[in-house]
Amino acid sequence: MLRYRVSTAAEGRRVENTLPIGLVRDFPSENAAWREVDRLGVLVRINSDCPAPGRIRFDLLAEHYLKADFGEDAVRPKSANTIPIVTHYVRDYLSARWGNEIAEDIRPLEIQRWMKSLHTDNGLAWTTIAKMRGIMHRVYKVGILHELISKNPVLHVETRSKSNYRAIVITPAQTFAILGRLFNPLHYAVVLTCAATALRASEILALRWDDVLWDECRIRISKRWAKGADGERKTEASDGYVPLHPLLAERLKDWHTQTPYAKAKDFVFPSLTADGKVPLSSCSFVKDHLRPAAKAVGVPIADGQRFGLHNLRHSLSNWLVNKGKVEPKTVQGLLRHAKIQTTLDLYTQEDK
Repeated sequence: MLRYRVSTAAEGRRVENTLPIGLVRDFPSENAAWREVDRLGVLVRINSDCPAPGRIRFDLLAEHYLKADFGEDAVRPKSANTIPIVTHYVRDYLSARWGNEIAEDIRPLEIQRWMKSLHTDNGLAWTTIAKMRGIMHRVYKVGILHELISKNPVLHVETRSKSNYRAIVITPAQTFAILGRLFNPLHYAVVLTCAATALRASEILALRWDDVLWDECRIRISKRWAKGADGERKTEASDGYVPLHPLLAERLKDWHTQTPYAKAKDFVFPSLTADGKVPLSSCSFVKDHLRPAAKAVGVPIADGQRFGLHNLRHSLSNWLVNKGKVEPKTVQGLLRHAKIQTTLDLYTQEDK
């Protein structure tokens, strides 16, 4: 940390300022730290009548972004799930590659070639690389906002964002066959709820009994279960209601009479081993019950291939658009996507 004093224009008195230079492990001696000060051009900026931003290293810019975009200045607060993912991309990819570079000296073509190599050499999906580009763009955007830099090289960088991933989609007949293999009423109720509403797994786990509005024939969605606690919904569009079909209502009422946790604030789908204090573990349920049931009824699931509650969400949306001929805009409302393109690109793949 470099400490220096500057004179204020209004009062003429000298005020102490600080500027981060780097970590002790990177600059173990005072001489090493001063060499970095010279490389960054810090003394020129401090002693200039018109100091200009721009000589900050990328790793410091990235750490500033993490504090600014996840802190109290954030216009759009990040969810508990998003924060560790973004932090992973920033520190393990962006800073690992560009950390020692001066942020404004990094050229767009260098970034684009590196991102292409992440796909060709490291095997990362283009959708992942596109997310990384978006985060890097945001790092620079926040830096400009806070007057640490003056330009954003990521603006000129191109990536591909279309996913090659195709979810396993099952038919209504296969769904009912899977239900027929689930003899535990809790497991049956979970799968039927997901298949009939297309709720996200995290939203299903967060449901309490007072979210089931029997008289209104709908289910209220206002939160999701993330990192062992109630969290914010995925997007603003995620907040709302989904229809409660009479068949689903009948099964949920049946489960309500059997569950030992039937109070208004109890979880609809509780973990019985945790005395209802948390919802059941979706990972354990999928591994021990849903996947075996799906394989038993002939759903082709290869080893290592993704299949879980989210596939039921894909399957309902796919059937509604391709078989039920429901308007995509209506399906978007059911899925509560912020953008209709998400509904069309990822959730309504054509039958093969």
